Amino acid sequence: MKTTARRLNRLASVTLAALVCALPAFAQAPPAAVTDDPDATLVEELVVVGRLPGPAWWRVQDADTTVWVLGVPSIAPRHMEWDRAIFERRLQGANVVVLPFVNVKAKLAGSLGTAFNLIRVKAGGPYEAKLDPATRARFVAVRTRLGQSASHYSTGNPLAAGVQLAIDYRDRSGLTNMDPAKLVRLLAQRARIPVVEKSYDLGGQLGAIIRTPPATGRACFDEVLAQAEAGPGVTLAAARAWATGDVPGALGNERTYERCLASISGGRAYDERTKADEAAAIVKALQTPGHAIVLVPLRPLLAQGGVLDRLRGQGFTVKTPGEE
Repeated sequence: MKTTARRLNRLASVTLAALVCALPAFAQAPPAAVTDDPDATLVEELVVVGRLPGPAWWRVQDADTTVWVLGVPSIAPRHMEWDRAIFERRLQGANVVVLPFVNVKAKLAGSLGTAFNLIRVKAGGPYEAKLDPATRARFVAVRTRLGQSASHYSTGNPLAAGVQLAIDYRDRSGLTNMDPAKLVRLLAQRARIPVVEKSYDLGGQLGAIIRTPPATGRACFDEVLAQAEAGPGVTLAAARAWATGDVPGALGNERTYERCLASISGGRAYDERTKADEAAAIVKALQTPGHAIVLVPLRPLLAQGGVLDRLRGQGFTVKTPGEE
């Protein structure tokens, strides 16, 4: 039973993590069917180039505590190189390190429902058979380059096909939503600094893939297909910008999931919950004198209604990387 639960958790985690974190950026205007983006508008005064070497940091302060906030990419190259000197200096003596709240799981109580939804999503035969000839030719060319067969995309659901394509494109391109958080966790553990992570039980959310309107699912699929055709150049450029503290440049690849996620049943509620939880984690860290480190995905950190905007609204002092 435990083995089955672990397998289902992994399936749910991979699928949902791809859904909320791995849909690649797309440079052109969003399709008409996918326009609801909770992070479309940024707080411009927070979007600045860092003055110190390495990635940009924001500060949230009260009378006796500083929380150093590192905005991190939603998707980046595996084992990305970056100047860690500032990070390692701030890690020394930190009360806690809080990692991005992006983990999703399916609890045992929901495993049967999760399995049922996975089966339903995988039904319907090869998705390419449902495409028009021109799009089918493009899709076949991409999946062939990725080393996948037609049966690998066995679904009648366009959003599910797009999610699977996003996973395959990311894996083949050496991209991940785990770095740099994975490295930060390791370094914190070596330094014996407590690490805080949070997982969300979203097993039932797989059903939202099925309920997504076909036009919206198809728009998301088309975005993923276009990005897979274009390749990882935009992501690599954004990662290089992030590593040097160029926040505007790093944000060029941060539209990785918002439009599609917000279009799914419960997507906006999930977005609201994660931002509220990340802001609350920073407030909690401020309760212990000294300093702490918190990692937050970059665009949710800087958007209107995002994590830093919420904290400013609560009266906390927020300093930008340009003020270091």
